[in-house]
Amino acid sequence: MVVLYALYFSVRTVGVHNGLGTSAYDFGLYDQGIWLMSRGRSPFVTLMGRNLFGDHSSFILVLLIPLYWVFSSTSILFVVQSIVVAIGALPVYWFSRQRLRSEPIAAAMAGVYLLHPSIGWTNLENFHPDAALGTLVAFAIWAAFAGKWRWYWVAVVLALSVKEDVAFVLAPLGLWVAMKADKKRGLITSLASLVTMAVMFLVVMRSFTGVTFRNSWRIPFGGISGLLKTALTQPTKLIAYLWSEDRPAYLWQMLAPVGFIFLYEPSLALVGCVMLASNIVSTFWYQHQIHYHYSIIIVPCIVMGTVWALGKFSRPTRRWVSACIVASSLVCGYLWSPMPFARTTTTSWNSHMAPVVAARESMSRVPDHAVVAAYHSLTAHMARRVTIYSFPNPFTRNLYGPDVFAGGDRLPGADAVEYVILPVKLDEDAQRVWDVEKDRFRVVEENAWWVVYQRM
Repeated sequence: MVVLYALYFSVRTVGVHNGLGTSAYDFGLYDQGIWLMSRGRSPFVTLMGRNLFGDHSSFILVLLIPLYWVFSSTSILFVVQSIVVAIGALPVYWFSRQRLRSEPIAAAMAGVYLLHPSIGWTNLENFHPDAALGTLVAFAIWAAFAGKWRWYWVAVVLALSVKEDVAFVLAPLGLWVAMKADKKRGLITSLASLVTMAVMFLVVMRSFTGVTFRNSWRIPFGGISGLLKTALTQPTKLIAYLWSEDRPAYLWQMLAPVGFIFLYEPSLALVGCVMLASNIVSTFWYQHQIHYHYSIIIVPCIVMGTVWALGKFSRPTRRWVSACIVASSLVCGYLWSPMPFARTTTTSWNSHMAPVVAARESMSRVPDHAVVAAYHSLTAHMARRVTIYSFPNPFTRNLYGPDVFAGGDRLPGADAVEYVILPVKLDEDAQRVWDVEKDRFRVVEENAWWVVYQRM
């Protein structure tokens, strides 16, 4: 299952990428940042106007630098991501086998993990370091249960290097480890994860961006104090908010694939409850959708929490309960996952379609070291250079800099842009920006889909 999953999603994600289905956010910025480090440069990512580690404290990306010395293809990150995500089924299998004393049920639970809708959708959503969190958290849970403490600490340290807010899962995990396996190691995990999160926010990311927390706007009712005040004084208003948009559906889609069996003994599943709650509460729509990377860290808690609960059943009962879980997983996988034969469909161009072939020809006209502003999907294929912008940047600020909501001003790098690649047909806002700049450029190539401009 691991091999088949990795092969399928490697082929599929590389195909999406080669068909111009990826973009500056969230692939090009990682490709540019890692490439800059592989060339001994500071990873200031011009696609977003921030240092790579000022966006998120994803220091685990440093481990990918050697790949950039060997592989020139921009597709390599998608293959790595698919392999890492697939490997997460192994600790789920080992944990299940030890907990349930049944290899068939353990294999089934590994399949339930891979079939969870959030796993596949995260794999398809461009590239994110967060995709590794499902695997790392699963390894930490298995290692703690098996008493393999070296593996445990490796998994914990690597997880802490993925993102600053991983403490929302590791701190509860430490408490579970303290209660179920080793009190001292568990408490150290919780304390270390909270201290690491504080250092990343208050010191590391602040040194790059000048602000401690860029996403406070995602907390409803004006921030933490407003949220608490609303919960205490206007609970019906909070309930109405939590019932709005797709939040109930999101909760159902996250939990239904395991048939809610974890409720029989929820201690391990509760490890993911803080992160799950933060996703549901967030004003950011992406966080309460299974199609985005914010949910993958919760999946091992849910699936392995279900295995933990299964261990409380008698052996005869365990078999039919496991069958119910598998049936629920298959139904939910058919309804919501991007697996083969599922009901869901995704659309994208392929590498042989005329617009894609024309895009490759247009991009080949731009020298490797030129300063470029390009349409967002093209930047994903041109990011391995010191300076590149996602149009309309740098001619007018858009999702750029420490304050991504600042906009409208012309960035200092605008006059240094040597080449611009745009679609033949622009939307009204983009056309308005380009009308101001186009007299400084001449057309060097044009086809039915793309136009390449060079500064005169």
